[in-house]
Amino acid sequence: MIRAVQIIITKTITFICKLFHKNGSVLPGAWAYVLNPHVLDTIKYPKYVIGVTGSSGKGTTTNLIYHILKESGVDVVYNSSGSNIINGIITLILNNCNLKGEFKHDVLLLELDEKHLHLAFRESKLTHLVITNITRDQPARNGSPDLIYNEIMKTLNGKTTLIINANDPGLLKATLTYPGKVITYGINKTKDSYQKLTNYNIDYAYCPKCHHKLIYDFYHYGHLGNYHCPNCDFNNLNLDYTADKVDLKKQEMTINNQLVHLNKDILYTAFATLAAYSVSKEIGLSEKQILSALNVHPNDSKRAHEYVLDNRKITMLESKNENSLSYFQSLQYIKNASGKKCVLLGFENVSRRYSYNDLSWLYDVDFELLNDTNITNIVLVGRFKYDVATRLTYANVDEKKFIFVDDLKDMVKILKEQTTGDIYTMVCFDMTEILLKELKEEA
Repeated sequence: MIRAVQIIITKTITFICKLFHKNGSVLPGAWAYVLNPHVLDTIKYPKYVIGVTGSSGKGTTTNLIYHILKESGVDVVYNSSGSNIINGIITLILNNCNLKGEFKHDVLLLELDEKHLHLAFRESKLTHLVITNITRDQPARNGSPDLIYNEIMKTLNGKTTLIINANDPGLLKATLTYPGKVITYGINKTKDSYQKLTNYNIDYAYCPKCHHKLIYDFYHYGHLGNYHCPNCDFNNLNLDYTADKVDLKKQEMTINNQLVHLNKDILYTAFATLAAYSVSKEIGLSEKQILSALNVHPNDSKRAHEYVLDNRKITMLESKNENSLSYFQSLQYIKNASGKKCVLLGFENVSRRYSYNDLSWLYDVDFELLNDTNITNIVLVGRFKYDVATRLTYANVDEKKFIFVDDLKDMVKILKEQTTGDIYTMVCFDMTEILLKELKEEA
């Protein structure tokens, strides 16, 4: 009876939110949660319940999985709004149930915040869980990567098939202890892989089996790469799904010798595509269906959208605050881009989830990559622009390139009149929305 009331409340509040042109992806679930925080334990789920979690890349990965399933004719629902915490998950699930608590679609696909997994499912209802990576992320909230790994694993009971990024040794340790099925995927050496560390802010360096220091054959970024232990047999050499011949300029790679299109020329897209391919195969989709979705009918990238301002290309790279490896990939992308470049940096809030403003993570970011003669200007915006500028000075970035924007309403004018080259915005999700609003108003 209570469950039926919760479903009615959720559907009603969602309808009202839509009536007033509001998102309505969180508020309905918040009301339902008050009545019974464990309502999701009582739902009758479909054959496949697929979760995607990790420190970064889960949104892009979830979007690609959804695209493949939808293009293959599968009746699938997912949290497209990106609301991946408990209230958003409740909203999505109850809105897609009948009053008996029966989920009305064949597949439930969920992007899941790594610390909300156990809140959503006290006993895991997931048939498959993709873990993209576990890195130093939101340290004020999450602590260490090991704590996050333990938060994820304590929810699982062995019935869930794990699909993990084996380039991350902190994830591959699941093969040593997890009682259920573990599927591994990874990317072999690319043109951008490197053999020597560029910094020492890596999150995993020792073998989880015997605790000797791991030897890396190469790094993709951070602690993700190919590695082996010199003292025991721990390594990531034998994978279930392997990507080779990654060519970001051509936006293609091979997966188990099949040519696959990438919808963006950034490495995290290759990881997301490989993960989406892997889970699609594991739930029974054919090679033909998957390749058709990726190669014949590709979807737009969820990140890194491109716009034009006075015949200058604007590439919007969403870089996750408090995650140095997210910033690193954006920085590397900008450095590899040709021609003259203007970079826009900054944020209004460190986090959307808490109010205290820890900025120590800025010193984990490889801002040294901005020491590039082709970078003509660095435009600094947001409440913390001077803090970002201070960090850049420690990276020996030329202060003469700095342009400070005090009022975002002046941003477009400043970009037009005081900068040159293609524009790359490297900001978090909230700031992206603000920038887009200003650009659309100018247009």
